[in-house]
Amino acid sequence: MSSLRSFDDRVYLTVNGGINRGPLERTEGVVKLYHQAREIAACLGFELGEQSVGGASDGNFVAALDVPVLDGLGIDGGGAHSANEHILLSDIARRGAMLAGLIATL
Repeated sequence: MSSLRSFDDRVYLTVNGGINRGPLERTEGVVKLYHQAREIAACLGFELGEQSVGGASDGNFVAALDVPVLDGLGIDGGGAHSANEHILLSDIARRGAMLAGLIATL
């Protein structure tokens, strides 16, 4: 980003910023919490997958406090952050039940 240059000499470009949140790492606490969520999902008849992606979320702020964080437990869908973003209505009840079960067992 800092090497960006304008193609028009009449325009000046200034890039500011930096890292504003720490990483959301896969700690032992995160693994334990994931296994707990996965077991609840299995009881509800679906498989809760696991993956690691780039980017950041507000969960990074909590993770920096050494609190286990699972991100991306929301309703299944697609097209995140685009004009085609959508959710699958059929997933609302099972995700809600899984989250309620997870909260109840914390």
